[in-house]
Amino acid sequence: MKLIETIRNIWKIEDLKSRILTTIGLVLIYRLGSYVVLPGIDPTKLSALESQTREGVMGLLDMFSGGAFSNASVFGLGIMPYISASIVIQLLGIAVPYFQRLQREGESGRRKINQITRYLTVIILLFQSPAYLANLPEVAIASPGIMFQISSVIILTAGTMFVMWLGERITEKGIGNGISLIIMIGIIARLPYAAVAEFVSRLEEGGGLVMLLIELVILFFVFAGTILLVQGTRRIPVQYAKRIVGNKQYGGVRQYIPLKVNAAGVMPIIFAQAIMFIPVTFAGFVDSETATGFASVFADFTGWGYNLIFALLIIAFTYFYTAITINPTQMAEDMKKNGGFIPGIKPGKKTVEFLDSVMSKITLPGSVFLALIAILPAFAMIAGVDRMFAQFFGGTSLLILVGVVLDTLQQIESHLLMRHYDGLMKSGRIKGRTGGGPAVY
Repeated sequence: MKLIETIRNIWKIEDLKSRILTTIGLVLIYRLGSYVVLPGIDPTKLSALESQTREGVMGLLDMFSGGAFSNASVFGLGIMPYISASIVIQLLGIAVPYFQRLQREGESGRRKINQITRYLTVIILLFQSPAYLANLPEVAIASPGIMFQISSVIILTAGTMFVMWLGERITEKGIGNGISLIIMIGIIARLPYAAVAEFVSRLEEGGGLVMLLIELVILFFVFAGTILLVQGTRRIPVQYAKRIVGNKQYGGVRQYIPLKVNAAGVMPIIFAQAIMFIPVTFAGFVDSETATGFASVFADFTGWGYNLIFALLIIAFTYFYTAITINPTQMAEDMKKNGGFIPGIKPGKKTVEFLDSVMSKITLPGSVFLALIAILPAFAMIAGVDRMFAQFFGGTSLLILVGVVLDTLQQIESHLLMRHYDGLMKSGRIKGRTGGGPAVY
C-alpha cells in the first residue's frame, strides 16, 4: 500500500523523522499542561464554569484552548493573547514609521518585532488574567484573596508565554507553524466530545439518525468547499523572451504565476476572532445570558449583530493580509529582470496595475466565501444542531483544521520530494496556503 510505503520513506529520512517526533512531543506537553489546574482551585467544583463554556463565545474560547479554559488550567488563556498582540503589531506596521523601518531591516528587524510582540502579549495577559479569575466560581477557590489573585495572574501569564515558546520551538525544530498547530490541536481535542454530544442528542429524538446523516452530508460539502477555497488559484500566463547565453538559446517558454483565490489563508479568521474576543474579555468573560449592552452583541455568536461584524472583519482582514502577502510591484520587477512579460500587458507600471486588479477581483469572492463559511455555525445552531458540534459545522474550526493540515502535509511532502521519494498524493503536489506571510500562523 502507498500509505505504508510513504510512512517507511518518512522513517528513512532522519531529519524528517526527528522533526515529526519533536512536534509530537511538544504537542503532548501542551495537552498535558491543559489539565494542570491552577494552585488553589478545586477541580471538582468547576461545573459552573464548564456549563458556561458549552455555549456562546465562552465555548469558542474553550475550544481554542483545547479545554484548558474550562479546566481552570495554567494554560487557561491559551495562545489567543499572543495572536491579539500580533494583530496590533502588524497594524502598527502600516501606520507607524518605526515599525515600517523594522519590517525592512530583515532578520534583525523581525527579531525586534517578535520581542515587542512578546512584551505586548504580557501586557494583554495582565488585563485578561484578572478578568478570567473573576469569572471562576467562588466555591472552587480554596483561599480567595490578594495572594491567590497575584499568584494566579503570574501563573496564567507564564502559562501563555510557555505555550508561545512551545509554538516557536515547533516552528524551529518540528513540522509546520507551531502556533497554528497548537490552535489546531486545541480544536481537535474538543471534536470527540462534540461529535458524541450530537450523536446522543439525535438518538434521543425521533428520526434523529436521518437528521444526523443529512448533517454529515452537508458537512462533507462544506469541507470540500473549504478545501477548494484554500487551494483555488488563478493562473496568470507569463511569456519569457528568447535569450542566448554562449552557444545555447534559452527562453521562449510560457509559464504561469499562480495567484491564490484566498492568498491570506485562514489568518483573517483568526485575526477577526481575536478581535471579537476583546470586548467580552474586558467585560469579564461574560456569557450571552448575563451580558448587557455592547458586550451582549459580542457574547452571543448566534446573533445577527455578532455575525455581521465578524463577516465584515474577515473580509477586511482578507484584503489586508493579501496586501502584505502579495506584492505586485515585486512580482513585476522579478518578471522584468528575467525577461518575462504578461502577453498583451506592457512591462512595468501596467503589469503592476494588471496584477493588482486581478488580485482585487479574485480576493473579493474569496473573502466573501471565507466569511460565509465562518458564520455557518450560527445557521447550524438555528437549524437545531448541538452547540458544541455546530462549532465544527464550518466556521473557524473547519477552516483552521483544513488550512493547517494541508500546510503540514505540504511540508512533509516537500521533505520527501527533496530526497527523491514519492509525495503523499499520486495526483500532483499538495497545495497549502502558506505564502510568505508573517510567522504568526
